Amino acid sequence: MARRKKVYEGKAKILYEGPEPGTLIQYFKDDGGTVTAPKPGAQTEGKGVLNNRLSEFFMSGLNSIGVPTHFIRRLNMREQLVRMVEIIPIEVVVRNFAAGPLSQRLGIPEGTALPRPIVEYYYKDEKLGDPMVAEEHIIAFGWAGQQDLDDMVALALRVNDFLSGVMMGVGIRLADFRIEIGRIWEGDFMRLIVADEISPDSCRLWDMRAAERAEGMPASDPGPLADVYTELARRLGVLPSNVTHSPKPTLIN
Repeated sequence: MARRKKVYEGKAKILYEGPEPGTLIQYFKDDGGTVTAPKPGAQTEGKGVLNNRLSEFFMSGLNSIGVPTHFIRRLNMREQLVRMVEIIPIEVVVRNFAAGPLSQRLGIPEGTALPRPIVEYYYKDEKLGDPMVAEEHIIAFGWAGQQDLDDMVALALRVNDFLSGVMMGVGIRLADFRIEIGRIWEGDFMRLIVADEISPDSCRLWDMRAAERAEGMPASDPGPLADVYTELARRLGVLPSNVTHSPKPTLIN
């Protein structure tokens, strides 16, 4: 088999050249942690397989309701075919409940419902710790224009509506999540689409079915990382038959 050309490798994924111009193969690794528990270098067996299925589920759902994504199709247990995009170097974070950095910065009790979804921007630079930035920074440094920002917010809020509804339907509260957005060109026309992945790596999820904790509050112990992914996949009906981690309903982080 011909050796594939690696285009990029991150903490949780590898991108290879695709079989057709304008495509890439996205390979999901078992490395890394979640948005709530980053563990660089750590490995969890089967995590890449589950993230591949979960991202396929969410991206396909978004495509079906008219929210454009880079996802084309899943190729195998760990790989999917995606469109090549020019990634905007900004992580867009949508927060529905106070948690993590927001609670720490503003002193809002964790689990407090926000009066409206809050959209934040973080500059993608691991060496700098992905610092939070304002719209003025993004425009001044040429990372995106004002129209781009307006479109990014609109995309992020549509993703939020979709994900919140899907999660609520399986007893999970979507506290917050992050997405990446990229540019694609169709002739002389440019548009923005959702890229990268949507999985537990990039979401803060709270189990609404856990009777042992107070309403609106996250579980104090999310449990083993692998089972977090397994339980979400089980509830959504996308658990691969050869992944056998024991599902536990209190393991959504």
